[in-house]
Amino acid sequence: MRIIAILFTLLYSLSACAEDAILLDQGPDLPPPMSAVQFDELLNQISNWGRWGKEDQLGTLNLVTNEKRINAAGLVQTGQAVSLSLPLNKVKDLVNESPFVHEPFIFPAAFGIPEEALPQAAGDNFAVAYHGFAHSHLDAVSHFAYKDKMYNGYGFELGDGGFANLGIENIAEAGIVTRGVLVDMPAFLGVDYMEPGTAITIDDLLAWEKKAGVSIGSGDALLIRTGRWKAVEALGQWHFVEKAAGLHASVAAFLKQRDVAVIGCDGVSDVMPSGVENRFNPVHELVLIGLGMPLLDNLDLRAVSKLSADTGRATFMLVASPLKVNGATGSPLNPIAVF
Repeated sequence: MRIIAILFTLLYSLSACAEDAILLDQGPDLPPPMSAVQFDELLNQISNWGRWGKEDQLGTLNLVTNEKRINAAGLVQTGQAVSLSLPLNKVKDLVNESPFVHEPFIFPAAFGIPEEALPQAAGDNFAVAYHGFAHSHLDAVSHFAYKDKMYNGYGFELGDGGFANLGIENIAEAGIVTRGVLVDMPAFLGVDYMEPGTAITIDDLLAWEKKAGVSIGSGDALLIRTGRWKAVEALGQWHFVEKAAGLHASVAAFLKQRDVAVIGCDGVSDVMPSGVENRFNPVHELVLIGLGMPLLDNLDLRAVSKLSADTGRATFMLVASPLKVNGATGSPLNPIAVF
């Protein structure tokens, strides 16, 4: 039974759905489980494969047009800017299995510079395994595959220099400059944070739009705040893979219909447990592989949440620039919201 397809059709064929959208209950309950067959159907339903040509490398970032960038720049009114990134975490803990390594040093006499002319200077060596649940980073489209295929049908084949297709260098050419839309779910629900394990559904996004007076649209960067770091302050750190607030897999249909360009979250976008048979983080698979959409993981959305509340604005210009590493599956980065 094609439950997801039917729900999607009803949501977008009946305008009454937006009017009747119901707020989610604050708690760990998930929508009805999604079977492996339904997951495959949804992946096929939302597919962008071939949409921008068989050799496309950008996926949904094709939706960030020059006009979209100009419009995003027009959102800048006060010039206030805030980072959306956590400090790189040097301490091993329950979610940080690969701490950031920072090795500062004083430059020795080198480069053929006479010692008497050598300036006093210092440098650093960095090392970071940024994927996971601790470091703010951008997932390139090559980060995930399903049944040995990445977005657009490219084979999941790692060469000596990384992936020949869909590497982060394709995003780094222009970076991401677009309209950011902050869906601040705790503020919407009137709570400090969403309980770990709470799923965000299409109905919840429609209800947020109605209250905020904002329509999520083509080329947008959709940023979902669950209040993760407030939850850590209140509850202490926990095994994030066991329970996390985030998007239910069915939201991928909404992202396709609205032509969102990129999503980000203070978690990893996926609700956990996922509620999808045999899929640990199906949102990642659906958007990276099906849509060709990059993700921003482990953001710190506290400062932008405060600025959004202070200004009464949920939209702003988002600027995100990954490192330019050929064949890489992503990059640590420091996204900036400009109001």
